[in-house]
Amino acid sequence: MFDWIHNIPILSVVTYLPLVGALLILFMNKESGGSIRRFATLVAFVDFLISLPLWFEFERTGELFQFRESASWIPSIGVRYEFGIDGISLLLVLLTTLLGVISFLSSWSAIGEREKEYYIFMLLLQTGMLGVFMAMDFFLFYVFWEVMLVPMYFLIGIWGGPRKLYAAIKFFLYTLVGSVVMLLGVLALYFYNSSGLLGFEGLGNPRTFAILQFHEISALIPPSMQWWIFLAFFVGFAIKVPMFPFHTWLPDAHVEAPTAGSVILAGVLLKMGTYGFVRFSLPILPEGTRALLPWMVALSLIGIIYGALVAMAQKDMKKLVAYSSVSHLGFVMLGIFALNSAGLNGGILQMINHGLSTGALFLLVGVIYERRHTRMIADYGGLSSKMPLFATVFLIITMASIGLPTLNGFVGEFTILVGAFSRTWWWALVGAIGIVLGAAYMLWMFQRVFFGPLDNPDNEDLEDLNKRELLYLMPLVILCFWIGLYPKPFFAILEKPVDYIVRRVDADYAANVDVAAVTAPAEVSE
Repeated sequence: MFDWIHNIPILSVVTYLPLVGALLILFMNKESGGSIRRFATLVAFVDFLISLPLWFEFERTGELFQFRESASWIPSIGVRYEFGIDGISLLLVLLTTLLGVISFLSSWSAIGEREKEYYIFMLLLQTGMLGVFMAMDFFLFYVFWEVMLVPMYFLIGIWGGPRKLYAAIKFFLYTLVGSVVMLLGVLALYFYNSSGLLGFEGLGNPRTFAILQFHEISALIPPSMQWWIFLAFFVGFAIKVPMFPFHTWLPDAHVEAPTAGSVILAGVLLKMGTYGFVRFSLPILPEGTRALLPWMVALSLIGIIYGALVAMAQKDMKKLVAYSSVSHLGFVMLGIFALNSAGLNGGILQMINHGLSTGALFLLVGVIYERRHTRMIADYGGLSSKMPLFATVFLIITMASIGLPTLNGFVGEFTILVGAFSRTWWWALVGAIGIVLGAAYMLWMFQRVFFGPLDNPDNEDLEDLNKRELLYLMPLVILCFWIGLYPKPFFAILEKPVDYIVRRVDADYAANVDVAAVTAPAEVSE
């Protein structure tokens, strides 16, 4: 049906189409704000349509990495332009292109000044995020990882709230420090390989940044070296997640960012940290992963409880949702570091679920903020009588966030609990407490905002959701029900990459398999 995508560099097209759109906007008249936002939204929509065939053409039982693109870039140091996706990357790419369209639509009424610059930065951000999930060369990955920081810095610093400069600088410095430390880990791998100390023959040019090459030689990296490189990766990825105690930049960035910025931040940017652990730390550094496993699980469990308790104390709706992300991402990390199929499947699916439900929550908070210019919970009450459609959508997304059966959050959380329990029962117990606390703060917020008397006269004339708002909220609602009712297609697309990662990092597997016989990425079979 979509055979044509095999005849073009589809991944490059999806990645760079937003960049081309941003360059074209440079030549548009800045006074024609309506034309600019319509054109930018069209570019994002076309990008989503082009990425959609990837879902249908991706072979679930085929090679691990597909739609490969490769070209020489900086041969003197072994850098190549390498693109490719597996099932994990595919889901994150589709999430990014979908939330891109939704973010542009939500910006139409929220952004009223410097629209030309705003949409240019949004499109540049889209290219940076997509490149991170497709890059198969460490150098290329790092370029996209760093490029993404710049547009987000300006989006927060120019179109943010009253403390926007503080939040933007804090976001930039935190993530930049993490990125530099991560780069040291990448360079350690590169020089350790190119120096010949590994004594590994038959891999071709040892001067390379190819990610799959480091997958192949992982069994030959000494545990002590793996430990230090894991720590370097940990700093970069943990700040991005963010894990406790590296989370302090997140509430400021979320609260001060414009609505679309918060949606992208929660829906996609935070997933770069969890993606980094899954793509690099676990398969390349299995010994380092197992050595530091107790610390990773401890920080994940603390994040689950801490994020939930702090969210419960918030008076600002947006800050409450921001702290809920700390708790939810702690749950994702718990699933990943269960180091088994159930935990990894649940953790990766919960990355997608969090992007959908928390992204939708930020959109809904943005809708009410545009009408009332306040996010304080105490300023509301009884809104369900004036905004029944808004209240209904908010309730559905709230239930998705707390993991009600038939909605997406339940599938991810249940699978994570299965994976955690199979390791140690009390991991699952602490996670279950986090779920209960999550239900408490979300339902308490919903009750105070939508029920009770409508005693604030400023809320008397509030308008319900309009057609444009329904247009960008309905896809998220539909996906929440789809994943909740029929998650099989998502687990099917994750089966092969999850199996590959578990076989490389699971201690029981490693104890019974000769490290030299560990299957290489390109040769993994069913």
